[in-house]
Amino acid sequence: MAITINNNVSSFFFILMDFPGLETSHCWTAIPVCSIYILSFLGNIMIMYIVKSVPSLHTPMYLFLSMLSMADLGLSISTLPSMAAIFLLGQRKVAAAICFMQLFFIHTFSVIESAVLLAMAFDRCVAIREPLRYATILTTKRIGAIGIAIVTRSAALHLPLPVLLGRLQFNPINTLAHSYCVHPDVLRLATSSTRVNSGFGLFVMLSTLGMDAVLILLSYVLILKTVLSIASNAERLKAFNTCVSHICAVLLFYTPLVSLSMIHRFGKKKLPAQVYMLLSYLHFLVPPMLNPIVYSVKTKEIRVRILKILRPQKF
Repeated sequence: MAITINNNVSSFFFILMDFPGLETSHCWTAIPVCSIYILSFLGNIMIMYIVKSVPSLHTPMYLFLSMLSMADLGLSISTLPSMAAIFLLGQRKVAAAICFMQLFFIHTFSVIESAVLLAMAFDRCVAIREPLRYATILTTKRIGAIGIAIVTRSAALHLPLPVLLGRLQFNPINTLAHSYCVHPDVLRLATSSTRVNSGFGLFVMLSTLGMDAVLILLSYVLILKTVLSIASNAERLKAFNTCVSHICAVLLFYTPLVSLSMIHRFGKKKLPAQVYMLLSYLHFLVPPMLNPIVYSVKTKEIRVRILKILRPQKF
């Protein structure tokens, strides 16, 4: 019997995917998932609190780090509702309107994080290439303007996504391939033409994540050129060491993303579903958890402040 198709957003819903093979083990999968979220929330809130409460850290590098923590926190909050519904409540059904709202926030905060990483690359490039003009180029006012531009660009580009998806037709019941709603996953379930949606999604991806990645790479080419021109090996090492934390954050964000894109285009049918699901978790869940840890370990000022909070009697 043919299934009736309806494009009324209130008349269809989506089924979220458990981790393949662990559908009956929610009590065990909930432990690592909850641990990741707890570490993400605590780590990013602590970074934001330290930067806000210590006047000496109100410098471009740490203000951008605070923006990165905000983006990580937003990304974690965006994926949390559906993940908690699955692994804590065993609820996999989600209304279409809620699904569209979630994918808007997930993609928006993901692009915000990418843009903040670009801003941090620009910060390191200016600090190494123009150290004497660093404070005059990256003033607090300009940093605020960069932050507003980042949020405005990300939100404006993704606002049409729920509207365009709401115009498509879907079956009454649609099974997603993830534990949360993302645009390509929802789009593949449409039963009507997706040419406009696909074109717009490609434009958004190339103009945000794609352009950000190219500009980050260009920034590091300029940084490397400057570092290699320094005569002293000690000075080279010192200059490069200021970029290590940012390089780790870029790799944490872009490596799973590029891997997912490659698998989606060329090898999705050849790999188990567990690999695809694991990479998606690595992309959306792991960077918000590990970024605060990386910056706490590699940045002395942050590390000292955290130790002072955790062990005040020794300071």
